[in-house]
Amino acid sequence: MQTPLEITFQGVEKSDAIENKIIEKFNKLERHFDRIVHGRVVIASAHRSAHKGKTYQIKIEIGIPDRAPIVVTHEPEVAHPQSDLLTGLREAFETAQRCLDNTSARLSAGAKAERGRRRPASPGLSETQSENE
Repeated sequence: MQTPLEITFQGVEKSDAIENKIIEKFNKLERHFDRIVHGRVVIASAHRSAHKGKTYQIKIEIGIPDRAPIVVTHEPEVAHPQSDLLTGLREAFETAQRCLDNTSARLSAGAKAERGRRRPASPGLSETQSENE
């Protein structure tokens, strides 16, 4: 990665344990997809409900060269709020990995198509020779 990972806590007390977990998970993404140029993770505390407890919103932004950044926003469902920050982080990073997999597949498919268009004809074989064989 060309720039250091940015981690921001909004309305949540900064925790070294959570920060280390985010760094660990982001490093795993980098090992999985090595073209990441920048990363940003924002953990925000959503509104607090007396019935549902504290919920967290997690936003992951992953920069890739020559592409728009991949942005994953993980918000708990209204019916099932996620009060455990670590579980929310795990789910958000799993979603980010799936997005990177999709991007990687699109990038490699484009490269394969480009290689196919540029491939020269086989030297020494004419159309009539290949039809006869």
